[in-house]
Amino acid sequence: MANDSIGLIELTSVAAGYQVCDAMLKAAAVELVLSRSICSGKYMVMVRGEVGAVSASVSVGVSDGRFSVIDSFVIPNLHESVFPALSGAAKVEEMDALGILESFSVAALIEGADAAVKAANVQLIEIRLAMALGGKAFVTLTGNVSAVESAIEAGAQVVGQKGMLVNKVVIPRPRPELLNEMI
Repeated sequence: MANDSIGLIELTSVAAGYQVCDAMLKAAAVELVLSRSICSGKYMVMVRGEVGAVSASVSVGVSDGRFSVIDSFVIPNLHESVFPALSGAAKVEEMDALGILESFSVAALIEGADAAVKAANVQLIEIRLAMALGGKAFVTLTGNVSAVESAIEAGAQVVGQKGMLVNKVVIPRPRPELLNEMI
């Protein structure tokens, strides 16, 4: 079985975050990707593994987290470019167009980023999660203008369905200085 599925729970409580992380790891054979506090006093736990194990882990975490759960997801067949974008490891030399998708929720943004990169031929640049953002999150991506427009629309639809969309922007032919500010 492939370990190409991820699950995430976003919580309002740091204490509940530790409790949920422990419960998720005990519930199924999953790999802990991250477990940390994020801005505005929230906490997030992300696991990776086979889709059935990830689903079981998230289900237990949501149950244990009860009223502290803000949002959660399981994404089967995560696009391979999501993890490098989460770590800021994506390398971009120049941009034909720049797309930015911004969300009130970390979970909704990751789902939107995955949908965006699956919808069009674009390259994720970075997924920034909640740190120094007041708990918000955003993704930047590049490609040709029409591909970026399609990707941003697909991502915005996913984020918007959860009521978490802050903004979406497509900038054709951004100035090179803008890329320098993003790195």
